[in-house]
Amino acid sequence: MAAVRARDPAARSDAEVVLCYPGLHAVWGHRLAHRLWGADHRLAARCVSTVIRAWTDVDIHPAAVLGPGLFIDHALGVVIGETAVVGADVTIYQGVTLGGTSLEHGKRHPTVGDRVTIGAGAKVLGPVSVGSGSRIGANAVVVRDVPPDSVVVGVPGQVIARSRPRSATAPTDVDDGLLPDLVGVTLAALQRQVDELEGVVGGRVRTPEIRPSDSGVWKGEDFSI
Repeated sequence: MAAVRARDPAARSDAEVVLCYPGLHAVWGHRLAHRLWGADHRLAARCVSTVIRAWTDVDIHPAAVLGPGLFIDHALGVVIGETAVVGADVTIYQGVTLGGTSLEHGKRHPTVGDRVTIGAGAKVLGPVSVGSGSRIGANAVVVRDVPPDSVVVGVPGQVIARSRPRSATAPTDVDDGLLPDLVGVTLAALQRQVDELEGVVGGRVRTPEIRPSDSGVWKGEDFSI
């Protein structure tokens, strides 16, 4: 409950958190199901997790290991697979999947380190590791290991090393507006190279440029919209 109050400014009281946060209910339900699973009451554990899924729309396998301080915000559509391991003080937003890519038995789901933030709609697939202090951007698809203190954006996820690693006491990293547009940066670099080449080649007729203005707004007449 303390994790919710610390990471969600919309939480106004302990009573509101206890009564109105399905992500918290899902974690509490998983604690019970995981305990039953560890005591070899497998069917009872699956029944508890099924009830919790119907109540909260969060599907967590009873065998998954969830560390302390996990906060599932908004909760809708979150899936955490059987062999997933989630570290301490992790924040997960709606639509996240920690899923498998194999039908084989054994480790087939992700391992997420401490203080990781996973943005809305992100998918972390397979037995990959996400290093502590990392940030998975909204709708990113992670299919390979992520070093600590990294940012991942795009499909498939591209790993960016932080220039300023975050400390263990830093606030939760939640502003998707700060994440870089790697495709846009790459295209801009290519455009600059083309401009330089056209400047070298004298007497060439230049084609009209199609690019955004300095404010980042594209002109509508450049497209059939």
